[in-house]
Amino acid sequence: MSIMRKRKQSSAESPKTTVNSSGGAGKSPFPDHSRPTHEECLSVRDELLSLHGFPPEFLKYRNQRLEAKSQLKKAKPLEDEGEKDGIESVLDGLVKTILSQNTTELNSDRAFASLRKAFPTWQHVLEAESKHVEDAIRCGGLAPTKSSCIKNLLSVLLEKRGKLCMEYLREMSVEEVKKELSLLKGIGPKTVSCVLLFNLQHDDFPVDTHIFQIAKRMGWVPGVADVKTTYLHLNQRIPPELKFDLNCLLYTHGKACRRCSYRKVGKKNKEAENGDCPLLAYSEECKIENESSNLI
Repeated sequence: MSIMRKRKQSSAESPKTTVNSSGGAGKSPFPDHSRPTHEECLSVRDELLSLHGFPPEFLKYRNQRLEAKSQLKKAKPLEDEGEKDGIESVLDGLVKTILSQNTTELNSDRAFASLRKAFPTWQHVLEAESKHVEDAIRCGGLAPTKSSCIKNLLSVLLEKRGKLCMEYLREMSVEEVKKELSLLKGIGPKTVSCVLLFNLQHDDFPVDTHIFQIAKRMGWVPGVADVKTTYLHLNQRIPPELKFDLNCLLYTHGKACRRCSYRKVGKKNKEAENGDCPLLAYSEECKIENESSNLI
């Protein structure tokens, strides 16, 4: 089996550039680690696109990036809360990401829908008793912690900006956004990276548990890497124009594939049943196996 599979032609191509480019997340902590290469990233993207298609849950963000690129300007800022013309507000996106921490995508979506049903505006959330907010998001887990984080975010936002709107972040650089959001209680690097990629159209590369496990399995980072250093390294190595598609596809694959997931998946998953995984061709184990075969 060849170490590198031949690239497959895909019907969906990533934009060559996006409206905003982060230019990476700082220097790589592993400057001598030369993977992933540009060709590997491109090949893996095409393999996963051929296997899964583009994940439907990310389509609106992808279309928003393509539209913003075609107009050669940033996505039009929203004047108020909620979603307009398919564009999710930055505040909505940030709260959704907070609710997604340490739970499933299904549960976090339910929690957000329940929150917005119980409280029509973010002002209502801010003014509500913490217990009532907790009750609204309880299905997403860690309700007291997440409720405190959301209410603190809204309180700080109103105090500093005078209104519950975060569209001003669209005018900031990557480093300015990171500095701004890092001051908020309960907002970690992955949450910030998700907002940068999905809501602000920057070329950032969030690293969740699924992507971290896959990156280590494929040897894209050394064995000593943790989530933080993996984030720094991959943001330097992955070409900006591939970050969005590759991130969405690796995340989707990590949830679906038994061989790549750190959790066991349900028996109904067809891919998990047959155990076929195109990323095996890029894994360190596979490389060692091929090198051994060539010596015989």
